[in-house]
Amino acid sequence: MKVGLLRAVGVATAVYGVAVAAVPGSLARPSGLVGEEGRTEWATRTSLRPLGWRDAVSGLALAVAPDGPALRTAAYVRIAADFGDAVLLGATLPGRERKLAAVAVSVGWGALSVAGLFADGRRREVRCLRAAGPLRG
Repeated sequence: MKVGLLRAVGVATAVYGVAVAAVPGSLARPSGLVGEEGRTEWATRTSLRPLGWRDAVSGLALAVAPDGPALRTAAYVRIAADFGDAVLLGATLPGRERKLAAVAVSVGWGALSVAGLFADGRRREVRCLRAAGPLRG
């Protein structure tokens, strides 16, 4: 596991989640979930806030979970959320470009968590082997 990568994804996700919960229009506008005047409707804001809190809490868990099973579980939760977002937003957002962008962003973040989860995080040491006897120059 690459703990540092998972922690970075967690912090970024938590910050983004708080931003969406506080200002749902920050997700609604690029997703095309606004009215003709470009305003985010009350019902849309209400619907997006829990999504923001989900990202905030799951990101925080990824950022602070102890290394081991707890961190792996937090990573799996983030991966499921990101790939779930890709499927659901890709199927339901208005407009092909918005769908593709949402899928790309969601899969990208999910892939970062997958990379952090399954990468070998051990540091590799370079060992110099010396031939028996005196060094020759």
